[in-house]
Amino acid sequence: PEPPEGGWGWVVMLAAMWCNGAVFGIQNSCGVLFVSMLRLFGSSDDKQLVFKTAWVSSLSMGMVFFCSPIVSIFTDLFGCRKVAVIGAAVGLVGLLSSSFVSTIEPLYFTYGILFACGCSFAYQPSLVILGHYFKKRLGLVNGIVTAGSSLFTVSLPFLLRVLIDSVDLYNTLRVLCILMFVLFLAGFTYKPLVPNTKDKQGGKKGKFKLPPAKKICNFSVFKVLSYRIWAFGIPAALFGYFVPYVHLMNHVKDRFGDSVPEEVLLLCLGITSGVGRLVFGRVADYIPGAKKIYLQVASFFFIGLMSMMIPLCNVFGALVAVCLFMGLFDGCFICIMAPIAFELVGAQDVSQAIGFLLGLMSVPMTVGPPIAGLLRDKLGTYDVAFYLAGVPPLIGGAILCFIPWVHERQKLKERAKPVDGETTEKMLENESTLVSDTTEKPVKELDSGF
Repeated sequence: PEPPEGGWGWVVMLAAMWCNGAVFGIQNSCGVLFVSMLRLFGSSDDKQLVFKTAWVSSLSMGMVFFCSPIVSIFTDLFGCRKVAVIGAAVGLVGLLSSSFVSTIEPLYFTYGILFACGCSFAYQPSLVILGHYFKKRLGLVNGIVTAGSSLFTVSLPFLLRVLIDSVDLYNTLRVLCILMFVLFLAGFTYKPLVPNTKDKQGGKKGKFKLPPAKKICNFSVFKVLSYRIWAFGIPAALFGYFVPYVHLMNHVKDRFGDSVPEEVLLLCLGITSGVGRLVFGRVADYIPGAKKIYLQVASFFFIGLMSMMIPLCNVFGALVAVCLFMGLFDGCFICIMAPIAFELVGAQDVSQAIGFLLGLMSVPMTVGPPIAGLLRDKLGTYDVAFYLAGVPPLIGGAILCFIPWVHERQKLKERAKPVDGETTEKMLENESTLVSDTTEKPVKELDSGF
């Protein structure tokens, strides 16, 4: 059915906005939790303390994306509402379990895997359900929804700092469970307008049977060359993407001590990221087709440049300016993911297209922060880590530049196919008329002879 461009869709938009806020607000505020974990679980004798602790936040963010291909399959089979509600429940259990551990190792499972998997199952349906209700305004709505994470990223670091100082890390994690419980309730608003596979196959009378494996795992999206380049170009750009979110707080402590409010940097990232999502989400609606990719190219260029400038900032004010620019282009990169997926593969395959992309993104996002932590443990400073973190976005952005050109060539080939078919039919018709003419002539000659 044609999207209604509103109505109940505005309620769905608010629920999806809360989902983005709760999931990525917590993930992006991991720098505050990271410093607290170093203090709570660390010892001066541990020479790999930063490396081991970084795995908690890194694994968590990576698993949010790693599960996405599986989530897309479940979303296609059972619908957005069921997947989102169950995912939020699993995330709530994982976060609550994390508040009862006594060493760092169990957090790898409770926070890094269980909580993150629940977040993944809750997050992706919030992107898919928007396409049920909006088409013309999809860029704007995606900008508003993804701005939810910015609102939470702005406020959560200060709240977490106050909570950790007053009631310790464990009780802080229990307070965060309230966000996941509201997310659990928000999932019930995802009223589907497009039937899922279970509804199509089972109906009211029949029993549901799993469709063929080819339909469950729709790898046909990788036949689209422009999507293939996109799906591998973006992960190539993201090896250093999550490094500032995990290590920036600790870098500020190393560089400036306790004399500056390091949470202000996350505030700057959050505010300008929200502005970027709203502004560039609307701008994307006016950019035709795959040319939206150029917004992501510009985003990666500036994100890489800002990462390299972090070690050069010897004044806290300069670091604030860097974070303001980084947040702005981070917002641009995030908000146009879904609109670009719709352009490259179409609405029919967008769920799994997004799922595969997020799954591929999980590897570099998981690996980057621990490597940065290892460099910090070995070299005693984050300088080299931030310089290296800025290189992949520049490479990934260069790869993405080819997509609009490739996509236009694909569209021209598709338009040429019907024309080729028509000319082939005309050639066959001409051949058949020639054959009929040659066979009729001898017959006429015989008739005239008799």
